[in-house]
Amino acid sequence: MLFVLQMSRGCCFRMPVVTWVLLLVMTAFAMDCPKIKVGTCKDCIQSGPGCAWCKEPGFTKAGEPDSVRCDTMEQLQQRGCPRNKIEFPGNIITRTQDSPLSNVIQLNPQEVHLKLRIGQPAEFEVKFRRAMGYPIDLYYLMDLSYSMLDDLEKVKKLGGELLKALESTTPSRRIGFGSFVDKTVLPFVNTHPEKLKNPCPNKNTQCQPPFAYKHILSLTDDAEKFETEVGKQFISGNLDAPEGGLDAMMQAAVCGDLIGWRNVTRLLVYATDDGFHFAGDGKLGAILTPNDGKCHLEDNMYKKSNEFDYPSVGQLVQKLAENNIQPIFAVTSKMVDVYKKLSEMIPKSAVGELNEDSSNIIELIQVAYNNLSSRIILEHSPLSDILDIKYDSMCSGGKVILDEARGECDNVKINNEVTFKVKITAKECIKSQSFTIRPLGFTDTLTVHLDSNCNCNCTEQPDPADCSGKGSVVCGICSCNPGYTGKNCECDTKGKTSKELEGSCRKDNSSLICSGLGDCVCGQCICHTSDVPDRKIFGTFCECDNMNCEFHNGSLCGGKERGSCYCGECQCTPEYEGSACQCKKSTENCLNARGTVCSHRGTCHCNRCLCQDKYQPPFCVECVGCPSPCGQYVSCVECKAFQSGPFEKNCSEACPNIREVKELTGESKQCKEKDSHNCWISFHMVQEDGDMYAIKVDPNKECPEPPNIALIVGGTIAGVALIGLLLLLIWRLLTELFDRREYRRFEKEKAKAKWNDADNPLFKSATTTVVNPRFDGQ
Repeated sequence: MLFVLQMSRGCCFRMPVVTWVLLLVMTAFAMDCPKIKVGTCKDCIQSGPGCAWCKEPGFTKAGEPDSVRCDTMEQLQQRGCPRNKIEFPGNIITRTQDSPLSNVIQLNPQEVHLKLRIGQPAEFEVKFRRAMGYPIDLYYLMDLSYSMLDDLEKVKKLGGELLKALESTTPSRRIGFGSFVDKTVLPFVNTHPEKLKNPCPNKNTQCQPPFAYKHILSLTDDAEKFETEVGKQFISGNLDAPEGGLDAMMQAAVCGDLIGWRNVTRLLVYATDDGFHFAGDGKLGAILTPNDGKCHLEDNMYKKSNEFDYPSVGQLVQKLAENNIQPIFAVTSKMVDVYKKLSEMIPKSAVGELNEDSSNIIELIQVAYNNLSSRIILEHSPLSDILDIKYDSMCSGGKVILDEARGECDNVKINNEVTFKVKITAKECIKSQSFTIRPLGFTDTLTVHLDSNCNCNCTEQPDPADCSGKGSVVCGICSCNPGYTGKNCECDTKGKTSKELEGSCRKDNSSLICSGLGDCVCGQCICHTSDVPDRKIFGTFCECDNMNCEFHNGSLCGGKERGSCYCGECQCTPEYEGSACQCKKSTENCLNARGTVCSHRGTCHCNRCLCQDKYQPPFCVECVGCPSPCGQYVSCVECKAFQSGPFEKNCSEACPNIREVKELTGESKQCKEKDSHNCWISFHMVQEDGDMYAIKVDPNKECPEPPNIALIVGGTIAGVALIGLLLLLIWRLLTELFDRREYRRFEKEKAKAKWNDADNPLFKSATTTVVNPRFDGQ
């Protein structure tokens, strides 16, 4: 690992050459090389942190791929590569700004350039020393809700005492003031017009309207001005217990120009006696827009508080870190635990217990500042995932903390020097970029510029005899002129492109050139010599070897006495068989009662039957789930036994596997099927070897008698006539019943009529009676 330390005075300090060589060798030997199949020095260097490349032209032997040039330095030297022919680039660290520590400069160095080798951690030291009298800006942010009434009176007289207390730490100190209550919408504040004018519970108390955040005094060293401006403030009020303090902190952090922050130590004192609202609480007041983390002060008032939700703790932490602000939470005893939890999420923050009337605020600030300034946290700006950074912290008193995500030392006193070892590792080649490292709460920064060291620096002297005079040597490998190819540029392409030549060295379009195990020379594969003892690579496309076969009892193909491996398959000797030559050739356990191997329905493998289809071992006799042969061969049975049916004329040709016997041996299957004449044939079947069947047929068929046509026709006619007569009788019966019911209804209505009981005087009969005077009745 090569380190070049360039000092700020312009001189260049280099360690002795022997030291560098020893360091380089130790580093290389401490790492492994994955030996990925590579073809160039660049590929080799990028394949692993311990990989080195031998650029000696004659290093590879006949049949060896160029990938054997890539290995660890130890292995390459053992194989005969000279040390001065091994390419092993390491990390390069250059200090481009390295001003010494002083009362002005607390961090050393200030700028570093790194060239990173993949997987190798680049290590450099960073020193920090607290300076005496470092400037301080302190912004006092106070809760002005009604419960802080007595505290406000104390703070109004705080200016001179606070500046005097800070003067004991640094002569350059400034203080500012701001206040907050809460968002001026329900349910945070009473929105009744009278309550918006005077939100205090006691109407006689002088009270100002509620507000979210008000910037009152920019940072200044004028104590009188502080007391004058703060003295003009009055208490306010709200409804709920939590306050809008995070809104105020966010604006105080991002409105740096209005607050007046300098590039010095920045302290934000947050004084309250209650909790805080955070992101999501704004929905209670129908405020749905997330906080945007931007400055929205107009006339020193946060006038968009009712448009944006409260910030989240994560947002606030980010903005405080970006602006290098260290918060000090001065809270009453009941809120200490709450703000300690908040402080755990904010690096470089402190919590102090505030008296009910804020009488101890100066002492609290002094203690909190001492705790913050004596705790040194070294952090870096965000990095991409391909970079890994770790810190070793060498603190006072011999305390050492290793491999942490940030450097951290406690109880660092003024003029005490602490050292951090920064270790940066690149997981892959990176583009040029930079990031900063800084101690939180301080303005000093270290800028780190990063580049990759992923290439080889091969500078061979050209030799006309190299590469058959048709190319030049680059890192030990021939780089051929146009129209030539091959390991020594010996192949004339004759106008063919490299893709056309390589195409004849591929088994198919998706495969590697020569299966990745050979070189394509003039369109033909030259297979590599394997590093594995006794392994031979062969085949048109180098796709075969004599090692990639099954093992039996720990030996390839069961051992040389059983077989040998050829292109992925075991070729067994005549006495053995099996995929790994694991079995002796024998059919003893495969013979059925007739002496047939596997009943001709399978093969004997390793002295066991491998049956076809659904036939079962041991002899492939039983067939689970096979369809019944009775219906399949009923036509053959009919032609064999009764010389009839569809196969009557060609029975022997259509049914060669069926033979009729007088007696069956073995377990038979009883069948009863209909023949072509619709007669039932009863027979027994026994399946012999293969697809042969022996049958014994009952000579008596069961044929049904023919139907009596006359009886069927006569019965049908008589039935139809009988049904018609029956339907006619039913119809006549229903008609009679209906008529009788209607007649009874008529008689009933007639009996109810009353118009015959009296004569109508207006009625005149329609008939006239004439008497013949000559009629005497005789």
